[in-house]
Amino acid sequence: MKRLTRKKRATRMVETWQQALPHGIQLSCRAAGPKGAPVLMFLHGFPEAAFVWDDMLLHFSKPENGGYRCVAPNLRGYEKSSHPTEVSAYRAKFLVQDIAALIQIESGTSPLNALIAHDWGGGVAWNLANQMPDVMRKLVIINSPHPGTFLRDLKDNSAQIAASAYMNYFCEPQAAQELSANEFEKLFAFFEKGPQPIWLTPEVKAKYKAAWSHGLQGGLNFYVASPLKPNQAGQQDLQNLTLPDNMLRISIPTLLLWGMQDVALLPSLNEGLDAYIPKLTYVPIANATHWVVHEQPERVQREITAFL
Repeated sequence: MKRLTRKKRATRMVETWQQALPHGIQLSCRAAGPKGAPVLMFLHGFPEAAFVWDDMLLHFSKPENGGYRCVAPNLRGYEKSSHPTEVSAYRAKFLVQDIAALIQIESGTSPLNALIAHDWGGGVAWNLANQMPDVMRKLVIINSPHPGTFLRDLKDNSAQIAASAYMNYFCEPQAAQELSANEFEKLFAFFEKGPQPIWLTPEVKAKYKAAWSHGLQGGLNFYVASPLKPNQAGQQDLQNLTLPDNMLRISIPTLLLWGMQDVALLPSLNEGLDAYIPKLTYVPIANATHWVVHEQPERVQREITAFL
């Protein structure tokens, strides 16, 4: 009982607010640590939300762990952040614009100490690090494919093409309704390949349901707006897509953590990354899936601490 009480008291240390951005978007944010301290920013993916970083925010905001200002926004389309209705509003350039504006608000003229991102948050982070490397000192990516190798494997790797088939389902008009049915049963199934993971407690499931109750279509629009998904039957659109080399280069020191049992994003995606990221530290994590942040949080914290 005492342990539960301490956890509840720690959770109250995470501040929440609605952050207006100069271009009219609002992001619902979570943070721990004093304003004015060096900033770490954390970006979530689908189908998650900013709350999944709470333990990391609290950990890295402690003086003994760096005393950082730790900030985690809900990306546009998620939770209480703005939910534009048009699909074009979820193109990469607008997602990057949101996070660049938030960095300026939180970190001022100083670069982030690190941008830390998972899944779709990583998709945003790869783009931001390529386009605006001066806004961060370091980049940490967790199970999120680099666009160069992802495009390569979506064209030619049959195993990755099959593993990514769900992306086209997420683009179907009925997907949000079907994923919301029966208390989000199909959505929870993405966490529950095999036995239910021990981290997915009733308390955590309630937090997911609360976030998802604000609507799923915004998060699904990330998939709809992205050209990086498998060809539909009879189509060859992806084969004709090329990305200029200058859109793929990452010049800043980058830590890539990868749960090696990820069934959606296969480890083969990390082959050849040295061509794009000269300052790459790659750490494969055995016995972990796409949800390694939940499965092995202490390991993730240790790797990030060593990299920082």
